[in-house]
Amino acid sequence: MEHIALYRAWRPQSFQDTVGQQHIIRTLQNAIREQRLSHAYLFSGPRGTGKTTTAKVLAKAVNCEKGPAPEPCNECDACRRITAGSVMDVLEIDAASNRGVEEIRDLREKVKYAPTEVRQKVYIIDEVHMLTTEAFNALLKTLEEPPPHVMFILATTEPHRLPATVISRCQRFDFRRISMEEQVERLRTICEQEQITAEEAALEYIARLSDGGMRDALSILEQIASFSDAQVSYQQVLDMTGGIPSHQFAKLAEMIHEGEIGGMLEMIEGFMQEGKSADKCMENLLYYFRDLLMIKMVPQADRLTERVLDVRDFREMAHKFSKAQLFQILDTLNHYQTEMKYAVQPQTLFEVALLKLCSLTSGGSAEDSPVASHMSPASASGATAGVPADEVQQLRRQVAELERKLEQALKNGLASGSGDRQASGGSRPAARSSAPRISSPSKMPAGMDGYLAQRNSQEFLEVQGKWNQILHAVKEEKVTIHAWFMNGEPVSVQEDAVLVAFKNDIHRETTEKPANKQLIEQVMERQLGRPCRLVTMMQKDWNDALQGAQTPAAEPLQLEPPPEDGNTSQEPWVDEALQLFGEELVVIKD
Repeated sequence: MEHIALYRAWRPQSFQDTVGQQHIIRTLQNAIREQRLSHAYLFSGPRGTGKTTTAKVLAKAVNCEKGPAPEPCNECDACRRITAGSVMDVLEIDAASNRGVEEIRDLREKVKYAPTEVRQKVYIIDEVHMLTTEAFNALLKTLEEPPPHVMFILATTEPHRLPATVISRCQRFDFRRISMEEQVERLRTICEQEQITAEEAALEYIARLSDGGMRDALSILEQIASFSDAQVSYQQVLDMTGGIPSHQFAKLAEMIHEGEIGGMLEMIEGFMQEGKSADKCMENLLYYFRDLLMIKMVPQADRLTERVLDVRDFREMAHKFSKAQLFQILDTLNHYQTEMKYAVQPQTLFEVALLKLCSLTSGGSAEDSPVASHMSPASASGATAGVPADEVQQLRRQVAELERKLEQALKNGLASGSGDRQASGGSRPAARSSAPRISSPSKMPAGMDGYLAQRNSQEFLEVQGKWNQILHAVKEEKVTIHAWFMNGEPVSVQEDAVLVAFKNDIHRETTEKPANKQLIEQVMERQLGRPCRLVTMMQKDWNDALQGAQTPAAEPLQLEPPPEDGNTSQEPWVDEALQLFGEELVVIKD
């Protein structure tokens, strides 16, 4: 016979075989007894906790030839065929591969027809959160008022991704993670039936690794049983899964407390040689110190975690650390665990994290932790140990002086820059120099004169007329970008550039992000029928520029005629043109 995986061979076929979800099973059985079944159910919870299994058992219970009954008989033709998946009226649909609106429209059309083989049609839609928004909208009306012979059962691991309109039309059941005791009991029963010899500690460790999922636990058990010829020991589970026993973490914590850096690094190297991963070691060590903190702060804290096997050992270790040290250790490990996700050498980062822990527990202060934002004077003086005090003071004075000069330069840089420009161009009219100053010249787009000249052009009027269409198209593409972009309004165009002025700097900066800007430019190109570039500035800067352009000059610019002599013409501008461009380039016509 073809081999069947353990989690498939031991999938529960009745409500009483389902593990760890008694609050759901009892509710469904009472609904069947009282004939108060709903037309739509939503089963949500972590993977491997029995959502699809419960849905199929419910389909058998409502269609059993001896029912509807609180328990399917699993003997009649309907039960056996539903178990085999050969009943056309009980459909299990994978929403990940049938997520479009067309598939849901096809389902909506077929719902109208009465069942042909069993009492009631049952649609089990697995991973329903993968449906598109359009597909959800197409399903809403059918889900709210289906024909009396139809039942929907939606299953998902991510209920927060479902629209509220869908959730409100269903009876929701939240599947919880299966406790370690229930998993161990189930694994022990399966081992007896499958003639697998397993140590109790091995089963407990498998249950902890599965993180509350029965399917994961059975997969690990089958893998180890195949490797060890049906003899499952605790050490084999550790070797196969890359796990580290709890006493090894206790030894590591002892070295951290005593500051034994050499032994600690040798221990880490041994982990790596055995094939352990640095990120998994970091995760388990974080859990270990979390449990130490819980043991230290909460009475009977062993009930809050399933990782504490011997409470006395944990209490002895917890007494060696203070609460402040444990908080600092958790902060440090959490910081380096985040950094490890992007590290090229995670082992090195793991070693650095443990070295940091040694410095914390051997008298280092909390300010030495990487999560501290500033150094206190005490830690600063510790960091400069060995450096003469007069040199340190001199360096501090120099740094303070540089910071003061930099701050002063930043404050006065704009005014001094404008003064230099006026000094170099003394012939500039006084009225123009007294125009309102732009607050942030770096945010002014290049070619400002061109934008001012084109602000009433035909091209700009075309953009202005289609602006509402552009905003609507951006909203259809991505509503979050539309929320930022609608703060701006077009003020001018120049060649392929569209200048948009914003009232709020945050909205402008978000719009200027490369991904957002690219999407907006694509929308404008489609709406305007030509390639477009998005150029942004602040509305205040645009108003100031307009005011400066419209301010009349105090004295009109006039050309002073040179003293008359025999070589000068009666038109002074002709002489000026000849002087500027040369006689070869100037042609004089009456």
